[in-house]
Amino acid sequence: MNELNKEQQINLLNLARKTIADKLGVDEDIKLSPFKDDIFNEKCGSFVTLHINGNLRGCIGYIEGIKSIPETVKDMALASAFKDPRFSSLKREEYKKIDIEISILSPIEKVNDINEIVVGRDGIIITKGFNRGLLLPQVAVEQKWDRDTFLTHTCFKAGLPGDSWKRKDVLIEKFSAQVFSENELLH
Repeated sequence: MNELNKEQQINLLNLARKTIADKLGVDEDIKLSPFKDDIFNEKCGSFVTLHINGNLRGCIGYIEGIKSIPETVKDMALASAFKDPRFSSLKREEYKKIDIEISILSPIEKVNDINEIVVGRDGIIITKGFNRGLLLPQVAVEQKWDRDTFLTHTCFKAGLPGDSWKRKDVLIEKFSAQVFSENELLH
């Protein structure tokens, strides 16, 4: 997948904010450019993460491409704000406080050797049976984790014992992500 340029990133952030504002009935004057560039027709995994004062407030995404990038960002903005089971639905009074971050994912690759995983570049998916956990690349950096700790916490996210990543019957996959936020681009 090609990288989104700054203008395209800002347009997607504005789309996510407008989608949440419309659902909450908040009157925002957000100008969106048409999503005409070819890159917007690509189907790739995408997550929308909401923070308030640096604290997680919602994060949901598609691991693999199902819809176009703008359609996915709209769906995930609504899911992060109103359907993340870890949080109550976003309230109107919280709307102005949110910082929106978008992660556009590369295709997923199987990991044959954990030394292939680069902390800060790669996100991880760990699967065993019906258990599956995913952590985005920025999580390891934010938490100051090394690779083993990152793998351990991805196991926890999957509902597995922390050392499950060492087992042969556990699938480890990786992906990279282009990550951008309002905090970085609009403030």
